[in-house]
Amino acid sequence: MRVKQPEGKRGSLKWIQRAVNEQWTSLNQPITERIAGNATIKWLSPIETDDYAEYCDAAFLRRIGQASLVDALADYWPTRGPQWDALGETTLGDVLLVEAKAHIAEMCSPGTTASPASRLLIDKTLTGLAQHLGARRKHAPWSDYFYQLSNRLAHLHFLRTHGVSAWLVLVNFLNDGEMGGPRTSEVWEAAYEVAFHVMGLPRKHPLSPFIIHIYPSVPIDGA
Repeated sequence: MRVKQPEGKRGSLKWIQRAVNEQWTSLNQPITERIAGNATIKWLSPIETDDYAEYCDAAFLRRIGQASLVDALADYWPTRGPQWDALGETTLGDVLLVEAKAHIAEMCSPGTTASPASRLLIDKTLTGLAQHLGARRKHAPWSDYFYQLSNRLAHLHFLRTHGVSAWLVLVNFLNDGEMGGPRTSEVWEAAYEVAFHVMGLPRKHPLSPFIIHIYPSVPIDGA
């Protein structure tokens, strides 16, 4: 699905659109430094000339050049999966899956509202992923708590298991005073520590090498 977006006026929608289209160094550089210093990034969404569109499901796979995985994704996750805040690729062939936040409350996503049939597939996938990542046996159900973060991890895992050099980039904006966002990376780090604790995840797990946390600062005047 390709979902047109308005030009963002506030919060993470505004800032990820600007960061991508203005090629913020504070967005690109931490990513390339983590992956490979000589790589450059081509952003695939949200692009101004593409209606700032965001992508999910089969359209997301086609956008990143992985149309051959459409049937496999349908067996792994039902339709109306993650709608990515941004998608990119590097000159070295890496795929970037971006989730952007401007304030802590955005992390507290509601649980899935999927139909019973879709919920069965989601629970099966997330249960298997939790076991693979070494989550504690007694942890909050991922379909109900931090569901957005868990389904992003699931799609990172899906691509990695199909041979795609994918990375989950968690873009945590600083200094968004309008939204009451954090001013330091330490506040974001503490929030993620709580989230991963609730999810039962250890500090290091099989996907952690492919998760990148970055902290771009928005213009202080908000302009």
